[in-house]
Amino acid sequence: MLNINIVCVGKIKEKYLKDAISEYTKRLSKYCKLNIIEIADEPIPSNLSDKLAENIKNIEGTKILNSIKNSYMISLDLKGKVYTSEQFAEKIENITLKNSSITFVIGGSLGLSTEVIHNSNELICFSKMTFPHQLIRVFLLEQIFRAFKINNNETYHR
Repeated sequence: MLNINIVCVGKIKEKYLKDAISEYTKRLSKYCKLNIIEIADEPIPSNLSDKLAENIKNIEGTKILNSIKNSYMISLDLKGKVYTSEQFAEKIENITLKNSSITFVIGGSLGLSTEVIHNSNELICFSKMTFPHQLIRVFLLEQIFRAFKINNNETYHR
């Protein structure tokens, strides 16, 4: 069975998001082994300089990279490729032909470090709009679920 890992910076605090994540985790259990790895986010001071922002991203980036082992790594980034749901499903299917594990990376409030970007096999973007990283986790789970439904020729709302 395919391993899907989601490495994300920060914890989910809101109950409605926890409920959505729990629902998609349950739905995905039919198709893959899902593992969500939460990386502690670094405190962001109110007087944030560019240098301090880079330092925070680098600390979080090291934690992210240390949590990933032998997996095809896809990072969510505004500079990434935009896919339709059908293209995303095809992408996952193609990756699984050569890999038994896919890891999706969701950065923290400041984004991803340069090192994480460079170590990624691919960058994808869900939208050019800015969303809280906690909400993107739900979006990602829904799209992964939708991809499995598409790839198994199962009906799912359009």
